[in-house]
Amino acid sequence: MRQEERKTIQAAIVGAVLFLLIQIFRTPLSNIENQNWLSALYLMIGCCNIAFGFAIFAQGWLFFSDKLSKARLYTSALFFGVCIFDFLHTLSFAGIPGISSYITSEQSLWLLTFSRLASALGILVIFSREDQPVSVRGKKKVFSVAILLIVLSLGGVIFSHSIAAEQWGYSWINTLKHIVDMAVLFVYLLGVAIIVYPGKIEKSASLLIIIRALIFFAMGQVFFMNLFSIGEMDYLFGMLSSGVAYYLLLTGVYRLTIEEPFHENQQAEARINYLAYHDELTGLPNRRCLMQRAEEIVQRGEKDKTQGFSAFLIMNINHFKNINDSLGHYAGDLLLQRVAERIGNEVKSNEEMYSMGGDEFAFLMTDRTGVENCLVRATELLRLFETPVKLESGEYHISLSLGMSIYPGDGDTAEELIQNADTAVHNAKEQGVEIRRYIPAMQMKAKERFKLENDLRRALERNEFYLVYQPQVQLDTEEIVGMEALLRWDHPKRGLVSPIDFIPIAEESGLIVPIGEWVLRTACLQNKQWQTAGYRPICVSINLSMRQFLQPNLDGKIAAILQEIGLEPCYVDLEITESMTLDKETAFDQLNRLKRLGLFISIDDFGTGYSSLHYLKNMPIDRLKIDRSFVSEVMEDSNNAAIVSTITSMAHHLKLKVTAEGVENKEQLQFLRQQHCHEAQGYLFSKPVKAAEFEQAFLTPLVVSPSS
Repeated sequence: MRQEERKTIQAAIVGAVLFLLIQIFRTPLSNIENQNWLSALYLMIGCCNIAFGFAIFAQGWLFFSDKLSKARLYTSALFFGVCIFDFLHTLSFAGIPGISSYITSEQSLWLLTFSRLASALGILVIFSREDQPVSVRGKKKVFSVAILLIVLSLGGVIFSHSIAAEQWGYSWINTLKHIVDMAVLFVYLLGVAIIVYPGKIEKSASLLIIIRALIFFAMGQVFFMNLFSIGEMDYLFGMLSSGVAYYLLLTGVYRLTIEEPFHENQQAEARINYLAYHDELTGLPNRRCLMQRAEEIVQRGEKDKTQGFSAFLIMNINHFKNINDSLGHYAGDLLLQRVAERIGNEVKSNEEMYSMGGDEFAFLMTDRTGVENCLVRATELLRLFETPVKLESGEYHISLSLGMSIYPGDGDTAEELIQNADTAVHNAKEQGVEIRRYIPAMQMKAKERFKLENDLRRALERNEFYLVYQPQVQLDTEEIVGMEALLRWDHPKRGLVSPIDFIPIAEESGLIVPIGEWVLRTACLQNKQWQTAGYRPICVSINLSMRQFLQPNLDGKIAAILQEIGLEPCYVDLEITESMTLDKETAFDQLNRLKRLGLFISIDDFGTGYSSLHYLKNMPIDRLKIDRSFVSEVMEDSNNAAIVSTITSMAHHLKLKVTAEGVENKEQLQFLRQQHCHEAQGYLFSKPVKAAEFEQAFLTPLVVSPSS
């Protein structure tokens, strides 16, 4: 900001000095009266100005045309007209044959005056207000209006001048022109004053570039108004000043409406990534980051069978709840920081430390020579706490329990390895021992999984599946605006089987495709039946699996189902996860085909995947659903609160709806309202219920007006 202020002050001083020097040396300059030379130079400078004006127009029309702001769009439309007026003025004033015969020199000066008046008023109105994003759909409308105004203005300037000249004489016209020129200068200076005035809103440093442009516009206007040797050197210097102003305006608009928003998006993306993958209290990478790292180790191990052992250690502070209860949460937080610092200082090569949330930490050791080596290192870490930990209220002896899983051997996936280590640490606490290595019972588990998969294959044929519906509530009106259809399995012997148990098996076996198609058809049919029964139409949200989403003919299947049922696409919302968009080309093509059907698209569990804002801003989606893991602890964990706030703010800027999942209490609801979250769902409103119960509790009859 200070650098731009210095440049602005320097520009004002340089402009004033140049103007004074030109006035001092006016007599020698006036001796240069080679008309052909002056006309050629005037034509060259005018063409440069026109090029700058066209560049300002092109910057708004062509660059990043899918994401516009009002300032850039309106400036583009404004200078589309300005450069047309400048083009006609330059050619006619320089005496170019074919143009000068239609536009006289007096009319040419009026074209210049009108061009400067339009630029002065336009810049004043556009940059004195706070910039806002604008829909790309309004782009053609703005330019259609601009073209209409340009045509009307050209006709008005040319024909009204001729009529006025015949009726009242040129003296009246010249007087009016001087008045308008003074008004233009006043508007330029008024624009500087209004933009400089900060008010209550912090102004961008890039606005100072706009101010510098206005200074040179004003200086050019002073030259155009000079009563001496009009049409000679003064207009030449006026065009030079205008050229500098055009260049500064081009730079300022680019900085203000393209470069700065791009950097803000980068900063927002970096902040979201940091908050999503780090613990705010300790600054350590969190569980999501560990999961990502574990997946890398597993993938590397599948390719390179010669790599060493990797150990996943989960460490839990014993009796941490007692510390919180007796010393307070501040002391508990301080203890977590001290533990993280003590272990973190001992991290060696091929070792990493993570926060698992609460009083748990993870420690990763890679490329170890054997299991015994891992156990020895784990013992060394526990010995770190033989000396007491210093807190503000004194020194305290603490102990840790440790659970360990080894790759390869104790799990085939990242999730299994971390879960098994977590199981081991809880077993260590139950047994009252310091260290416990996970002991797998893989054969029994494999048999159970195989049996469940066989039952799953026959569940669809035997009509063992059914759907439940959870309402989605609009927070402003507390009105039911949608519902999410969720799959349930009523096993004849096992009873209700949790989706957590059977959905992963269905996805791995490929059964998720026919099951998903059944869910889509059943949910759409139920929604249509409710509409036919006279209830107010609402949208049904349906989750898509990765296998479903990657089907090349998915849009055709969905279109056929909707046509068969007779349900309009606008009442169907397909939910995908961030992981489905990793292959950007395939994902964008699939999403565009689904959007062409008229369906709504939502990103489910947003914040837990790896989507980039660079792709998100161009993705054809309508809504972000904030993952329940962020919402559930939003009142206790400031890190989660910051993530929810950042995601909501970003979604508003991207013109996307925001739905929060897992809302369980009124405190969470109030927080979401404060963040201007659009919709929410969770146990606070209702658990997922069967169709009959949903119909009775949440659907409202469609009110038909008597006139219809």
